[in-house]
Amino acid sequence: MQQGGKTVYGAAVGILMLETQFPRIPGDIGNALSWDFPVHYRVVRGATPDLAVRQDPGQLADLFIEAGRDLLAMGCDGITTSCGFLALIQDQVKQALGVPVATSSLMQIPMVQALLPAGKRVGVLTISEQSLTPAHLRAAGAPEDTPIGSPEGLRCFTHDILRDAAQVDFAACELDMIDAAQALIGRNPDLGALVLECTNMVPHAAVLRRVTGLPVFTIHSFITWFQAGLMPRQFERGLMDHQT
Repeated sequence: MQQGGKTVYGAAVGILMLETQFPRIPGDIGNALSWDFPVHYRVVRGATPDLAVRQDPGQLADLFIEAGRDLLAMGCDGITTSCGFLALIQDQVKQALGVPVATSSLMQIPMVQALLPAGKRVGVLTISEQSLTPAHLRAAGAPEDTPIGSPEGLRCFTHDILRDAAQVDFAACELDMIDAAQALIGRNPDLGALVLECTNMVPHAAVLRRVTGLPVFTIHSFITWFQAGLMPRQFERGLMDHQT
């Protein structure tokens, strides 16, 4: 006998999207081709990149909760978002929805730090260094002195994403990311890994790994891990099971 109660089956992760128009290439959280498993999407109307990053995302909490409830009704078992700055509403959203919630890539910092040998630290690349505060880090369970870098003020990455540009030069964005990573490491030679706060940075993670030599963790790595808990892979029984 099969248990019902959902509208759609087989997609455990629900993604709450900011309302944007900028292009999203594979790797970006908002491109469905980025995922090796099915996901649900909901756009949170009125939640712009500027509001989430440069203003108080707390004013958006009710909108995210409402859209999250819609995703749960569709059949999701866990919720994430498309902006790392939403770590500030993690507690509100998870309490209201009553399911596992992973608002921000920043939540990986403590886990990644536990992987590193003594004397090595996690560094963060964010879309806006001036906007990422100790409060965001505390909300993610990360040390307040975590080294932070950003492509802000470089060619186009931060400018185009936060102004929600209809066209984006992704080759120039990649150069921004390389420059920002190298500058961060130059200031902090003790870094042992990078965490990318911004969900739009994921397409550049592989080149950052090659250029810096450091492991790079993103919202994609986080939600792939999240999915593995919500829907564990089912393995065929081994030889011993077949013989008993």
